[in-house]
Amino acid sequence: METRSIAQVVPALETPEGDGMLVHRAFPARGFTEFDPFLLLDEMGPMDVLPGSSKGFPDHPHRGFETVTYMLAGRFEHRDSRGHAGQIKPGDVQWMTAGSGLLHSEMPEREFLREGGRLHGFQLWVNLPKRDKMMEPRYQEVPSAKIPEGTSADGKVTVRVIAGESLGARAVIDTRIPIQFLHFKLAVGAAVEQAIPADENAFAYVVNGTGEIGGRAVKQSEVAIFKRDGEGVAFKAAGDSGLEVLLIAGKPLDEPVVRWGPFVMNTKEEIRQAVEDFQSGRMGAIER
Repeated sequence: METRSIAQVVPALETPEGDGMLVHRAFPARGFTEFDPFLLLDEMGPMDVLPGSSKGFPDHPHRGFETVTYMLAGRFEHRDSRGHAGQIKPGDVQWMTAGSGLLHSEMPEREFLREGGRLHGFQLWVNLPKRDKMMEPRYQEVPSAKIPEGTSADGKVTVRVIAGESLGARAVIDTRIPIQFLHFKLAVGAAVEQAIPADENAFAYVVNGTGEIGGRAVKQSEVAIFKRDGEGVAFKAAGDSGLEVLLIAGKPLDEPVVRWGPFVMNTKEEIRQAVEDFQSGRMGAIER
């Protein structure tokens, strides 16, 4: 398998978001702004939250894309204007398809809010194809124990398969377009290759540790963007802490994209309609 080389390595942008949430924004950030079919990747934290300190994302609208929340530490409560409510705990994945639109809230779970603790997770925004922009909203919520996991033959590499497949494990989540969302952990000195179709865009985000991606040295909170010059990607751990990395890849939609805040449509007219629907209350309200 011919592995891809790296187009560039860029640092994530550290920024406060929502209700005081510390975010490392992989993109859009300096040097990495457009990456069809993906719209945004935020690393929430890692941060230590004091008891009673509210850090999260209060009521906000969505239309035209999907939001993938993957928690590593801490607990969120989520609610929406269609009556959906629940919790996202460490290791859980919530794949929310906003479609035609809703209001959504993600805030610390009550006990976690009262006690405080470590908060760490990721949010990925995935664009929807034009045919699905106004589909009925839906959730795919997978608890940690049901996320498929794979292991290399030597036992030095593990992967959690959120979307796609790797090391003999296949995701249980259904995506609207071909997507891979893989969480690799490599022991010291370990290496792994992952197949990626030549027609897919791909990037990797370093969660922890140091190593090599596509032959380039990388460290924590850096993003490696792959060229489309092969059908696989390669990772290698270095140093004494191993390497933990997210690999995200997807087939481009090659459709017009018009964005305004949390609305992602194909035309300006559709954006204006989304704003009007939100401001007039047609997206509903979150009941508590």
